[in-house]
Amino acid sequence: MKKYYLSLLIISIGLIIGLSSCSKDNTSSPLTQEFIADDNSFGDFMSWQLIKTNQGPDPLLGTAHAGNDSTVTRKTYIKNNQDRVNGSFPIGTILVKHSSNPAGTVNEFTAMVKRGNNFNPNGNDWEWFMLMPDGTIATKDGMKTRGANLMNGMCVGCHSANKIKDFVFSK
Repeated sequence: MKKYYLSLLIISIGLIIGLSSCSKDNTSSPLTQEFIADDNSFGDFMSWQLIKTNQGPDPLLGTAHAGNDSTVTRKTYIKNNQDRVNGSFPIGTILVKHSSNPAGTVNEFTAMVKRGNNFNPNGNDWEWFMLMPDGTIATKDGMKTRGANLMNGMCVGCHSANKIKDFVFSK
């Protein structure tokens, strides 16, 4: 009989632990969640929600986002039309910016992805990317052009000016 009660106790404890880990009140910590983008993450981005179109020079851009003159149009797209929750975008949020001009001398694709897992504490876990026109991650010297310090920190440096909106200027 003692074995029966001991087995029942062990099963009960296991159920309690299992149920508590599934509880709505016990969500995973943002430090344990991570989304790592790959070439498939950006596919068909021009069909995503267009959230902003800017034409012409922007004093905040300087030399960023290819071209800062009257001929350039910058369109920003967001996957799954994510929005901020408690001031921050959720892990897995993806934005792509396409800068272009009618002459075809500017055709640049940049992206930012909310990665999570304390990947980039100075940039609220955003990772920056350079993309090819088909949405694959661009390479330079055999390495993918991505990271927390892409362009020697230029991305995080500029976007940190908008920390209050989770480093995003367009939404």
